Amino acid sequence: MYFGGMLIVHIADITMFYAPASGGVRTYLDAKHRRLGLNPGVRHSLLIPGPSLSWENGIYQVPAPALPFGNGYRFPLRLAPWRNVLHDLQPDLIEVGDPYLTAWAALDARRQLDVPVIGFYHSDLPLLVSNRMGNWFTPNVEAYVSKLYGNFDRVLAPSQVMADKLRSLGIGNVHLQRLGVDLNAFNPSHRDARVREELGINDDTRLLIFAGRGSKEKNLPVLLDCMRRLGRHYHLLLIGSHMPANVPNNVTVINRFCPTQQLARFLASADALVHAGDHETFGLVVLEAMASGIPVVAAAAGAFPEIVREDCGVLFAPNDSLAMARAVRELFGRDCGEIGRQARCHAEQKYAWDNVVSGLLEHYRAVLGSNLPMPVHA
Repeated sequence: MYFGGMLIVHIADITMFYAPASGGVRTYLDAKHRRLGLNPGVRHSLLIPGPSLSWENGIYQVPAPALPFGNGYRFPLRLAPWRNVLHDLQPDLIEVGDPYLTAWAALDARRQLDVPVIGFYHSDLPLLVSNRMGNWFTPNVEAYVSKLYGNFDRVLAPSQVMADKLRSLGIGNVHLQRLGVDLNAFNPSHRDARVREELGINDDTRLLIFAGRGSKEKNLPVLLDCMRRLGRHYHLLLIGSHMPANVPNNVTVINRFCPTQQLARFLASADALVHAGDHETFGLVVLEAMASGIPVVAAAAGAFPEIVREDCGVLFAPNDSLAMARAVRELFGRDCGEIGRQARCHAEQKYAWDNVVSGLLEHYRAVLGSNLPMPVHA
């Protein structure tokens, strides 16, 4: 499309993974929307579920019923409203952010619009289903993923481990596209000594932190058993929805979603992030901790070995609370301040959102076969 003599490329993102308390996918889409909005040669539209049809600043809400006890998530049941909005918008490219009805709506719109569709594999659907329903359904779910993502013009994966998994399902044209972190929002400058006062812990107590949903794949029982082993000289701040109520004495729970400003303050004020999850497709909170200038102790599984370098933290054998406790003690036997500085430096060099958006535009150029305008950095 041309506007005022300038070529304008219209990119539309579509996903159901967008809610007031949602995590990595919304963070990615919001950061992308802001940065593409600075590029005069790109128009960006974002289609998300909402109570009714509405739009503001390039964000289009498409009617979808709310999920009971779903923390604000909505689950689309009708394909036509999503397809119709895409048809009205006439984008040059569509990116799909979930493997459900919205993905099929995008593929249906492609037949009408004759535009490429990219699928971003944000979540490991076979794993999620097996965690909740057992392994009986895994072959069927894998076949579904293979069929769906085999229809896309290009498939993006946030980590090498996820890219390899997709290829093992027979999906071709898979490309690595890591996510990023807001280096201003998550910053060592947000460190606040009053956090320890609020938690009632001494200055010589090691303050650990974990933030995320209290879902099965986070392996919270391993983390809590680790805290029992570490004892009273360590304290864990556990943040997120659906957190367990029965925790050791050296654990404080904030059983709700914390907005970015609050989370950034807590992260920067802690001594280290601890993460027992062993199936993370990316693990955005690890990057947020590193950007906040604190080291990371994480399971040597999923995407974490790709993100957490030796100079940024310590990895431990997954599903082993004793190994996790040893890794925490090993970390504090080193210079944690220097490790935190290295973690911040690594986040700055590799995971700035501007670099992520530049990489995305390269993928878009590849499928569009056109000269997309270069990004304007924030």
